[in-house]
Amino acid sequence: MHLPRHIGRATGTVGALCALYGAAGLLASTVPVENRFVVLLAGRTPSLLLMALFGAVVATLGRRWLAAAACLVVCTLGVWLLAPLYLPGAGGISPTATGPTVRVMQANVKVGQADPEALVHTVRDRGVDVLTVQELTDESIEALDVAGLDDVLPHRFVVSYGPGGQGGGIYSRFPLANTRNLPGFLSANLAADIEVGLREPLALLMVHPAPAYLFPAQLWAAELRGIHDEMLAVAGRDNVVVSGDFNADYTQPQYRALLTDGYADAADQVGAGLVPTMPASRWYPAVTGIDRVVTKGAVVTSLERIDIAGSDHHGLVADVGLSTDGS
Repeated sequence: MHLPRHIGRATGTVGALCALYGAAGLLASTVPVENRFVVLLAGRTPSLLLMALFGAVVATLGRRWLAAAACLVVCTLGVWLLAPLYLPGAGGISPTATGPTVRVMQANVKVGQADPEALVHTVRDRGVDVLTVQELTDESIEALDVAGLDDVLPHRFVVSYGPGGQGGGIYSRFPLANTRNLPGFLSANLAADIEVGLREPLALLMVHPAPAYLFPAQLWAAELRGIHDEMLAVAGRDNVVVSGDFNADYTQPQYRALLTDGYADAADQVGAGLVPTMPASRWYPAVTGIDRVVTKGAVVTSLERIDIAGSDHHGLVADVGLSTDGS
């Protein structure tokens, strides 16, 4: 069947444009440029790759083989970029979990607007041991207390900066020690040692760098580098967990730069894929995975995305097997 010439040209144009958009996303995902447009474009790379796949289909139907080939090349490079997230252990980190398992939950509560009773119910129902929370306010901290969070996770380290949602917290079933509010960040970024009964406490970082879509990309990148410095400072510990709203996705090179010195993304470890967490509670699905869990020494054995009622983020629940020998 021969298509009319103008339809054939149109399919070729669509294919070429889709290939161009996908290639732009891949380029942004490769070059660590501190420019807001480039950073945000890198975060949309998965959607742009889907557009390239669509372009390949359209161009093939129109028999515009050059445009179809360009789209397929872009898609192939995209598979190479994202494949580690879908292949368990593809990142090359294979620690041995010889110790107990700790269940970690990550939740951004949208400037304290998340339903506190629903959040506490989730913590209790899922048997969470450690909860990391961002965007806390004075009111939301009190509401979580009233809802009974302290009854489930009696040990806590919480920092509030008032009504603006720059606060954060660590709630734990186990005792906390050496708690710190990390300096040099706009929002609360916290550190604590968790006494889980091993020779050495579990080192936990709760992170929340400034978002690039609200602040200059240079500030966002600088705060990610600050988080990396904190990760390197505890990299010699047997077990480290970094949990939070990174305001960065796997497709952004500044995030992947954190995965050094034995650190591995939870999704990479279990083959969970992209795990988009934002936005939530919309008519369309979440498109970016900025809530993440990263470990060193410890190994993530399961990772699940969950709903956080009243928040614009999905949460995460990760089972983290701890090492007893520093492997």
